Amino acid sequence: MSARDFAQPPAHDRSFHAFLRALPDVLVARDFRAVVGAIAAAARRKRGVVVMLGGHVVKTGLAPVLIELMRRGIVTHIAMNGSAAIHDYEVARFGATSEDVAAGLRDGTFGMADETGREMNEAFVAGMRDGVGMGESLGRALDAQPSLANPELSLLLAARRFGIPLSVHAALGAEIIHQHPAANGAAIGDTSHRDFRRLAHSLTALDDGGVVLNLGSAVIMPEVFLKALTIARNLGDGKPENFTSVDLDMQRHYRPRMNVVQRPTLHSGKGYEITGHHEIMVPMLVWAVVDELDGTNHSH
Repeated sequence: MSARDFAQPPAHDRSFHAFLRALPDVLVARDFRAVVGAIAAAARRKRGVVVMLGGHVVKTGLAPVLIELMRRGIVTHIAMNGSAAIHDYEVARFGATSEDVAAGLRDGTFGMADETGREMNEAFVAGMRDGVGMGESLGRALDAQPSLANPELSLLLAARRFGIPLSVHAALGAEIIHQHPAANGAAIGDTSHRDFRRLAHSLTALDDGGVVLNLGSAVIMPEVFLKALTIARNLGDGKPENFTSVDLDMQRHYRPRMNVVQRPTLHSGKGYEITGHHEIMVPMLVWAVVDELDGTNHSH
């Protein structure tokens, strides 16, 4: 640790750019900068930037910063587990999401809201009929609603608006909408499996400088990613390779470490683990990427 690597206190320049430069050049602060640089480089070189999401990331109000990366054409694919899609749908449709699980579990009302389950399952049936994936089915269903509470906060709608693939990876029985009488296992399986194939295709764009981010999914997305990556490499003569993988979560888990950070980058590329609360780390990451890409505007 050299003296020149130490942190700097606030000085005359209080900009976000100055804050980033004031971080000590050590451990995860260094990793954070490396990840920011990798995402910015991927954007400049038109490489894939795949963002995988757990439900907590949507529930803690982070859609607007992720939508900004989509608007700028930085993100090339959004993949999410079922709970992320449910939270996103409810915020867009009704303006609020989440409930007291413990209280609802006690009397059997948890997850039993009629509208969410009925509308989302109807969207999957229509998607199966029309041969589209689960993410696209939900985007279409929201788009067709005459009134939405907060369409501007929806990743599902943003993906539709910006023409970015968004895939939803369902786990049968793991999501509240599977409790609903309208749930159709065939439609859930058909649309979500179609999205699995879409993700496998999107991963090919990671080759030679792309970035894959796993934000807050401990099990579903790491498992899905590993299989989708296998398909991409099986059909792509061992590619994609030489990309950056990042797991960002509030605590460390076995599957993201093995399936996102370590195994995919064993022979090429680099994997990073950054531990922190999503509601702080994800905005910081997005702000830092935008700061890096808009670097010409910095005041020194």
